[in-house]
Amino acid sequence: MTHEQGRPDDAPGAAPWRTWPAGTRVVVRRRLGAAEAAASDKTLTDVIGVVVGSDDAALTLREDAGGGRPPHRGHGPADAGPPLVVVPLDEIVAGKVVPPRPPRRPA
Repeated sequence: MTHEQGRPDDAPGAAPWRTWPAGTRVVVRRRLGAAEAAASDKTLTDVIGVVVGSDDAALTLREDAGGGRPPHRGHGPADAGPPLVVVPLDEIVAGKVVPPRPPRRPA
C-alpha cells in the first residue's frame, strides 16, 4: 500500500482519511498496540471497510474485507451485519480509497 499524503496545497501534515466521506470504501494500515503486536508478532495490520464517520480522534469503518475465506465475525447467519471498527487516527500510517467490492458470482 502506498502512503497517501496530503497534496502540497493541503495543510501541513494533512491526512486524506480525515476528509473521506461516509460511504467511501477504504483500506487503512494501522500500528498495533504493544499487546496486539506481542500476540500477533506483527507491528502493522490493514483494515478494509466502508467509512461510517470520523472525528478528531478516530475513523469508524464498517468492516468489508470480503474475499473467499469462510464467514467470520459479523458474517454469520445470526449476525446483523459486519462489525464497526474504530481506528484511532494516531494509529493510521497509510490509507487509500479502494473500489467497491465486486458482486459475488453464483456458485
